[in-house]
Amino acid sequence: MADSYDVIVLGSGPGGYVSAIRCAQLGLKTAIVERELLGGICLNWGCIPTKALLRSAEVFHQMKHAKAYGLAADNITADLDAVVKRSRGVASQLNKGVTHLMKKNKIAVHTGTGKVVAKGKLAVTDADGKTTELQAKHIIVATGARARELPFAKADGKRIWTYRHAMTPSEMPTKLLVMGSGAIGIEFASFYNDMGVDVTVVEMLDRIVPVEDADVSTFLEKALTKQGMTIMTGAGVEAITASDKGVKAKIKGKDGKVVEHEFSHVISAVGIVPNTEEIGLEGVGVKLDRGFIQIDGYGRTGVAGIWAIGDCTPGPWLAHKASHEGVTAAEAIARELGNKDVHPHPLDRNNIPGCTYCHPQIASVGMTEAKAKEAGYEVKVGNFPFIGNGKAIALGEPEGFIKTVFDAKTGELLGAHMIGAEVTELIQGYVVGKTLETTEAELMNTVFPHPTLSEMMHEATLAAYGRALHI
Repeated sequence: MADSYDVIVLGSGPGGYVSAIRCAQLGLKTAIVERELLGGICLNWGCIPTKALLRSAEVFHQMKHAKAYGLAADNITADLDAVVKRSRGVASQLNKGVTHLMKKNKIAVHTGTGKVVAKGKLAVTDADGKTTELQAKHIIVATGARARELPFAKADGKRIWTYRHAMTPSEMPTKLLVMGSGAIGIEFASFYNDMGVDVTVVEMLDRIVPVEDADVSTFLEKALTKQGMTIMTGAGVEAITASDKGVKAKIKGKDGKVVEHEFSHVISAVGIVPNTEEIGLEGVGVKLDRGFIQIDGYGRTGVAGIWAIGDCTPGPWLAHKASHEGVTAAEAIARELGNKDVHPHPLDRNNIPGCTYCHPQIASVGMTEAKAKEAGYEVKVGNFPFIGNGKAIALGEPEGFIKTVFDAKTGELLGAHMIGAEVTELIQGYVVGKTLETTEAELMNTVFPHPTLSEMMHEATLAAYGRALHI
């Protein structure tokens, strides 16, 4: 007889495991199915270990600039194996943490590949080929996504890398090509550049980090170029030939000319593909669009009892968005099962922050200035530079700015965009503000502590209304 649950979660990434925990908290008998490691890509191969790598690169960068702080540090070197070992150790620690959370919340863990075989039924096949059938009133699909590969640039783990290979390199590149300038591409470009590698970034669109505000893109390109990176926008890689000695890449520039360049390694960071094939979704009538599962604001797929969250659904493809969706779906399921004490709210994509952990960091929430104008808003825009902030100067990090976009008619905060030191920690202030439907008045009347980088958030609001104090 099949094991029976209230909820089975397929996939244990930051969406899946959080959703399972919330289901258990709500008194639902819960199971989770994972074919690899608990924590999914984010904890094991994505968000967390990459930040460990970037932290090592940041410390290395600061050590090389010790004289600027009145300190002496000579003969600074980097041990790639030790850097990677630390990163993997951080990932392992968090994987163990998720394992503990599953036990603490009495969530049954089934290791293997899951497939929906009928509404309410999930088959799990383990590494030995043994299949176990599970039953549930509700199934949450949280299978995530994987790196997209170009047909002419198939990853071999030697010369052509995906993010997984880039996190555990067998050798340090000498000359690196990064294809794609989204968050993943730029973060790895920043890491390897700080570690002393000659880095070239190729982006098909007319600016890097193209989802960000245009002013942020412009500032970042100047900053990375100043750091020694080669940035090629409006360009595309036409062909790649890998050998034991390196990689030859034919790159078409914005002038239309194709030039062959040589590199030691290539990182492909040109998007993701949802993991929705061969898991039985079409057989039960779940609607897909380009592989992504179509859902409503609560995670419902349109097929009763089947839900979906995270990177296997439409974007933005961010871990924190997946976690939030997981909690929302869990609460919506609990309510359907009779719990009237929970009141889930549909996800508002306008209030999801985005962070890129390059050097300098980028963070944003809401509309860019251009998007707000396209949407028909009359806007007031504020901009405050890091050089006007005492804490930024004391930190030796005076490069960057904070930009705010307000509705000129109502004062509603439409968007905020930052580039500079620690902005990934600052952005949540604006996210809370947007969630609370804050106007400029509340932000202006908020007392910000001194001396902090957060004071720039206040000044950027004041600047939108011609009231900035320190510029």
